[in-house]
Amino acid sequence: MKRSILLLLLMSMGSLASGQFSAEVVKSFALDNGMKILVYEDHSIPNANMYLFYRVGSRNEYPGITGLSHFFEHMMFNGAKKYGPKEFDRVMEASGGSNNAYTTNDVTVYTDWFPTKSLEVIFDLEADRIGNLAIDPGMVESERGVVLSERSTGLENSNFERLSTQVHAAAFFAHPYKWPVIGYESDIKSWTQADLEWYFKTYYAPNNCVVVIAGDVQLETVKALAQKYFSPLAAQPAPAPLRTVEPPQEGLKRVTVLKDVSTPNLEIVHHVPQASHPDYYALDMLNAILSSGPSSRLQKSLVFEQELATEIWTYMPASMDPDLFVTFAVAADGVDAGKLESAILNEIDRIVREGVTDAELRKVKNQKSMEFYRSIETINGKANSLGTFELFFGDYKRMFEAPALYEKVTREDIQRVAATYFIEKNRTIGYLMPEEKKP
Repeated sequence: MKRSILLLLLMSMGSLASGQFSAEVVKSFALDNGMKILVYEDHSIPNANMYLFYRVGSRNEYPGITGLSHFFEHMMFNGAKKYGPKEFDRVMEASGGSNNAYTTNDVTVYTDWFPTKSLEVIFDLEADRIGNLAIDPGMVESERGVVLSERSTGLENSNFERLSTQVHAAAFFAHPYKWPVIGYESDIKSWTQADLEWYFKTYYAPNNCVVVIAGDVQLETVKALAQKYFSPLAAQPAPAPLRTVEPPQEGLKRVTVLKDVSTPNLEIVHHVPQASHPDYYALDMLNAILSSGPSSRLQKSLVFEQELATEIWTYMPASMDPDLFVTFAVAADGVDAGKLESAILNEIDRIVREGVTDAELRKVKNQKSMEFYRSIETINGKANSLGTFELFFGDYKRMFEAPALYEKVTREDIQRVAATYFIEKNRTIGYLMPEEKKP
C-alpha cells in the first residue's frame, strides 16, 4: 500500500515536471462580454467537464436578502426559455451527462460532466439558463418552501450546524460571513420578485463568471462554441465590491446554545486571514497537525489517550476575506464542557510554546503533497482546482506553485502563526449544552 501511494506521488510529480499538466498547457481567453474561459486538453478518455464559477455567495448578500445565492443554486435547474422546467437535467442525462452545484460564502459553482460528443449541447443548456432563466412566481414559491424545509431540517438534525450558526454570528461583528449560506428564515420568507430579478441580473452576468473546461476537447472548438453560445450574453455593470472589513476582535466571546443532546458539543474559532495571504499555507499545515488522522495532536491526546472527546476535528476554509479557523469537538460521556475546552486550548498552547516536531513537519508536508496530487488525478479535479485558484488565490497559475509553497513552510512558521492568531482576544467559544427537560 505504501509503495503504491509513493508511486502515485512520484508519477504525479513527474507529470507536473514534464509539462503534462502545467500552467503552460492551460489556455485562457476572454469574450467581449467579460466572461473568462480556461481550457485544459486531456485526451486520455472521451469525456470532458465544464465548471462555471460565479463570483457570488453569501458574502454578497445583506440583511433582508440573505440566502439568495443558495436559492439560485436551486432555481438554475427550474427552466429557462428554450429548456423548460426539469428539461435541463432531462436533456443532459439523455446526452450522457450529469451535473451538480454548490454554494459557499464566496462562490456559486455549477458542474457538468459529459461525453465529448455532447459538448455543444452543454454550451446550449448553460447559455439558455444564464441568459434566460425563468424566475416564475409559482416556481419561486415552490423552491422557497424547499429551502425553508432544508434550513429547518439542517438545524434540527445537525448539532454542528445548530452551534456553528450561533458561533459565527457572534465571532463576526460586521462582515457578512456572520450569516449562514442558507440565509435567515425571515429573509427567505420575504424575498420579493424584484429582489430575485436584480440579484440574478447582477451576479449571473457573464462578466461575473469564470468557466473551466477540461478533458477531451480542442481549444479552437471551445472558442468557436463559446463565441456562438456565450458571446451573445449581455454583460452587466460590475457588482459593487464588498466594502465591509471585519474589525479586529477585542476580547474573548462566549455563546451557549441549548438543544436535546446527550453530551456537550464545543466549538472554538479564531480569526485567520484569507486564502491569498502568505500565512495561509502554514495555517493549513497547522490544521492538519492538529486533527488529521489518529496520530494528530487533538485526536491522539483527547480522543485516544485522555478519552475526553468522541469526535474532534479542525477546519480552515479557503476564503476571499479573512475567515475563521474552526475546532469542533463532542464530549465523551460524563465529560464537562469546561474540561474539554481546557484540554483543547492546552494542546494549542503547547504548539505556541514549543512548536511542532521535525517528524510532524515532514509528515504534514507529505500529506499536503498527496492531497494536492490526488486532487488533480482526474479531469474533474483539475477543473475544480483551476477555478478555485483563479477565484480564491487570484490566478489559476498559483495552483502550480502550491506544492513548493507548502514545502517552504518551516517549524518556526507554524509556531509563529499559532502564536499570532490563536490568542484569547481573537477567540470565540460556543457550547451546545443539553437542555433541561421540564418536569
